[in-house]
Amino acid sequence: MGEYGGLGVFFIVALIFPVAALIPAFLLQPRQPGGEKRIPYECGVDTEGKTYVQYRVGYFLYALIFIVFDIEAIFLYPWAVRFGALGLFALLEMFLFLGILALGLWYAWKKGALAWK
Repeated sequence: MGEYGGLGVFFIVALIFPVAALIPAFLLQPRQPGGEKRIPYECGVDTEGKTYVQYRVGYFLYALIFIVFDIEAIFLYPWAVRFGALGLFALLEMFLFLGILALGLWYAWKKGALAWK
C-alpha cells in the first residue's frame, strides 16, 4: 500500500462516514412539517412572550478569547514536557508563539474588547 496507504484509507473513511450518515437523514426527513413542528419550543414547555433574544457580541468576544488562551495552554503543555530534548530552537519558537498571542491580547485590550459594558 505504500508509505501513505494507511493515511489514504483514513482519509477515505473520513469522507464516507459523514456522507453515509447524512444520506438516510436526508431521505427520511419530513417533507411537509405540520403546525406543531413550526412553533418555538424550549425544554418541553411552550414559550411565553418574545422568543427571539439578541445577545450582546461581548459575550462571544470573551468566549473567543477564552478559546485562544485555552488552545495556548494545550500547545504549551507538550512543549513543557519535552523541553529538555527540544533545544534552543524550540525555546525561541515558543517565545515567538507567546509573543504573537501577547500581541493579540494587547490589541484586544487596546480596542476595548475586554471592557465589560
